[in-house]
Amino acid sequence: MTAFRLELRRNRSLTIALAISLAAYGAIMGLMYPILKSNDDLMRRYMDTFPKEFLAAFGMTGLLSDPGVFFTTYIASWLWPIIAAAAGLLAGTRTVALDLDRGFLDLPLATRLSRVRYLASSIAAQVLVMATLAAAAVLVLWAAGRLVGAEFDLWRFCIAGVISFAFGCAIAGPATLFSVLTLSRGLTSAIVGGVLVAMYALFVVTQVAKDWAWLGPVTAWNHFPTTKIIDEGYLPAGDLLLFTLIAAGSWLAALLVFRRRDLAA
Repeated sequence: MTAFRLELRRNRSLTIALAISLAAYGAIMGLMYPILKSNDDLMRRYMDTFPKEFLAAFGMTGLLSDPGVFFTTYIASWLWPIIAAAAGLLAGTRTVALDLDRGFLDLPLATRLSRVRYLASSIAAQVLVMATLAAAAVLVLWAAGRLVGAEFDLWRFCIAGVISFAFGCAIAGPATLFSVLTLSRGLTSAIVGGVLVAMYALFVVTQVAKDWAWLGPVTAWNHFPTTKIIDEGYLPAGDLLLFTLIAAGSWLAALLVFRRRDLAA
């Protein structure tokens, strides 16, 4: 528990800063929802000037006043992936790569605390960080919208929050694994960040050019159907399972590799 409390303390400033940013943005957008809803006709005419494929690439598959389209356009399609990537990379690379670079890693490993327990504490803290951020992103927007009379379904928004959490963990898991493999925060960030950017670019291409639609399942955004979840009550069991397997598999592999990793290599 000592190592876990240490990780919570080290992640405290990062979590608070990102959570406040998400909550503030979510509150503003939630309070603005009635303005968008009252201007449905104007927004429809504006959106009609763009190709449907282009709009789909940014989550605009219906009216902006549709709760799911609203959430995806302003949160899920861009803000949450950026915040989740920042949190996942910063928290996921701190315990091994950053601490090794600073010369701090030898201190906890010189105690009776095993390597596995030490890294497991970091992983548990990453899970808590992602859960906190996902709750801030989803529940504050929902609450602000309800304050101004928006018909936001709590259960559907909670499901969107769960898959947002799983999406973030699917970033933090590989970040932790590559941190152990490379022992470099910069290289890990380049690999994981590069893959995310490439997947997003590919997702946009698959939405705009239907000939490339068969590549859609390769991208994480294809498994992040928040519009469908909120507007249709869709339960993304398969997508949740996929993100869970990626996160859990990466964290487990990181624990196994770190157990015998030569830190001088």
